[in-house]
Amino acid sequence: MTTFDARASLSDLTTTADRIRRSVENVIEGKPEVVRIALTVLLAEGHLLIEDVPGVGKTMLSKALARSIDCSVRRIQFTPDLLPSDITGVSVFDQQRRDFEFKPGAIFAQIVVGDEINRASPKTQSALLESMEERQVTVDGTSYELPSPFMVIATQNPVEMEGTYPLPEAQRDRFTARVSIGYPSPDAELKMLDVHGGVSPLDDLQPVAHAHEIVKLVEAVRMVHVSDPVRRYAVSLVGATRTHPDLRLGASPRATLHLVRAARASAALDGRDYVLPDDVQSLASAVLAHRLLPTAQAQLNRRTPEQVVAEIVARVPVPSPSAATGGGVPGSGRAQMPAGHPQGMPGARGL
Repeated sequence: MTTFDARASLSDLTTTADRIRRSVENVIEGKPEVVRIALTVLLAEGHLLIEDVPGVGKTMLSKALARSIDCSVRRIQFTPDLLPSDITGVSVFDQQRRDFEFKPGAIFAQIVVGDEINRASPKTQSALLESMEERQVTVDGTSYELPSPFMVIATQNPVEMEGTYPLPEAQRDRFTARVSIGYPSPDAELKMLDVHGGVSPLDDLQPVAHAHEIVKLVEAVRMVHVSDPVRRYAVSLVGATRTHPDLRLGASPRATLHLVRAARASAALDGRDYVLPDDVQSLASAVLAHRLLPTAQAQLNRRTPEQVVAEIVARVPVPSPSAATGGGVPGSGRAQMPAGHPQGMPGARGL
């Protein structure tokens, strides 16, 4: 029986993730925090929603991440006339065989880029529900497994409401995280003029990792230790959204699962094989805010879900350092921590 070498796996993970990060940042200037969240979602086996105004690089980010990994990629331009069968596939009658043959749709790829997802009808949007949650597609009573790794990266503009269909709650809940790229800094925009002025940097982008490497990294992330106090802390954060007076819909149990998975991936990207409350805190807004629905009064008061999440994070008690690290649980695949470790560790703020 082989033993799991946590340190070696995390070393491979940080090295591979750093290659992917540098590759994506060759295209997306001055947005390291956005690139990190995209990598976190990839390693957490999740899906990413990129929501921002036109022209800030939403599709460019998704394409750059997809091209940095040597895997199958499909891009779907969501339009009002797009049909569910265009995404999932369809059974076609073969005259020679006198039988139906399944023709896979665009969802059968390892990374699926959905551009302007809210421009398709709710009927077409719902074609993604099964694939995003169960990683399979069912057509005519037969289920077809999707390849691994599998990730949906969708974009949408929040300000262009003409001809769009808002994503339903069930659809938004399947996205692990939502990010906004935002406008670049003046220096980054000047550099963009030099880099993007002649040809697109996507044209020269070469894969720096293979799909089978990502699968191994995902397995390593699953082994990252989450102590019981940190689990309870995540549950408390999510539970607080369900009773907050400014929210008419809080986060679901799926959100708790996604938050812990993302925290595991974030810890692994930092080279740690255990999760800190700080990992949970830093991802709370990206993972939870898009799932929350404010009350009418909160909307009148211009209270955003992000503000509510920040308030909850500031209010919910944080586990103590010794409780958060679990004290070096034997057999957890986690290294013993030196005395007083996380107090002097970078990124342990708020403990």
